[in-house]
Amino acid sequence: MHTPLCRHAEGEPEAYADVARRRGLAGMIVTCHNPMPDSYGHSGRMRDDQVGQYLAMVERCGKACGRGLDVRVGLECDYFPGYESYVRQQIESLPLHYVIGSVHPHLAIWRRRFVTEEARQTQMNYFNQLAAAAETEMFDSVSHPDLIKNMTEEQWDFQAIADHVGWCLDRIANAGVAMELNTSGRLKSVPEMNPTPAMLRMMRQRNIPVVLGSDAHVPERVADHFEQALELLRQVGYTHVSYFLDRKRREIEIDAALVSLIGQEAPAPLSA
Repeated sequence: MHTPLCRHAEGEPEAYADVARRRGLAGMIVTCHNPMPDSYGHSGRMRDDQVGQYLAMVERCGKACGRGLDVRVGLECDYFPGYESYVRQQIESLPLHYVIGSVHPHLAIWRRRFVTEEARQTQMNYFNQLAAAAETEMFDSVSHPDLIKNMTEEQWDFQAIADHVGWCLDRIANAGVAMELNTSGRLKSVPEMNPTPAMLRMMRQRNIPVVLGSDAHVPERVADHFEQALELLRQVGYTHVSYFLDRKRREIEIDAALVSLIGQEAPAPLSA
């Protein structure tokens, strides 16, 4: 979930925490977009001089929640060749519990380097970058791992590139990095979660751990469609879902996660 500091999200962390409690979550990790150098572009992310404000914002929310909700701070970091040292130093300097690595193919800097006249090659370039992100070992998981389909929806044919995706997933599995099942994909031009079920099955065949993410940019989307996401994981063969604390991966049985989300009574809202 995000904060207004990224300039394309709404609501303070306390508002997200209200929804998290109503959805039966034991905790939440705020993962706003990381700052990047001017040469990369600041649009859609916090600035360097706002990192302290970000940490304080999440800490404030955690104090307001007390024992009712475990609130932690994380970061969604862009991966792009040439910026590894900057991002690594940033991650190592902050008290983070969970670090997501993202490849954002809609950004101008990515399009300039990796978009080709052939859509299939552009898609393969994207999956190469996803694997390269995992191989840096900077990130706990890689996010929305077939996001490119929403940029090339008219030429999207997963089976046509499945062998190449499988090779990239082998690299991610060897790196020991988790991957995200992101429910916000339902709202995009290819209206399904990221990744597509066929890719999720390939991830399961390689024993790649999966973390759920709603990628909430508004409070009401916290844990959005997590029940359906957990059922999908179960359908493709997963028995556990992962999460991170102190940068350490932990697991919970899917059945237990489902029980925690269904039939919860809504507690009284937090006072800001």
